[in-house]
Amino acid sequence: MISNKEKYVNLSTQKKDSSFVNTPVWFAQNEDENDFYIFSAGEAGKVKRIRNFSSVKVAICDVRGKLKGEWVSAEAELINEEESIERAYKQLHKKYGLTIKIFDFFSKLFGKYEQRQLIKFTISS
Repeated sequence: MISNKEKYVNLSTQKKDSSFVNTPVWFAQNEDENDFYIFSAGEAGKVKRIRNFSSVKVAICDVRGKLKGEWVSAEAELINEEESIERAYKQLHKKYGLTIKIFDFFSKLFGKYEQRQLIKFTISS
């Protein structure tokens, strides 16, 4: 199962040709829920693929994407509501602390912060 104690999750998103693309990403669990949050560049391939296919697979991994756990099915959605975006960033900042604050600083400095897309995935029961 996905544990918030881990640092990375491998997000597997489906392409139109039915193949999958795996991407290691930071993630944070929403308190008291089975929802998890990640963020990405708004024009990234994974964002486009989630628009087309909301069913994804996730597995705990290392920074390079080497699996440390089993794949589990999940449903992903792009978050655009301000309240949900704030909740997602709160959990990501709580988990990654100074590291994500530095990342955010440089993202803002280079004009990339506002172009981000927040993503929520929920583990299928």
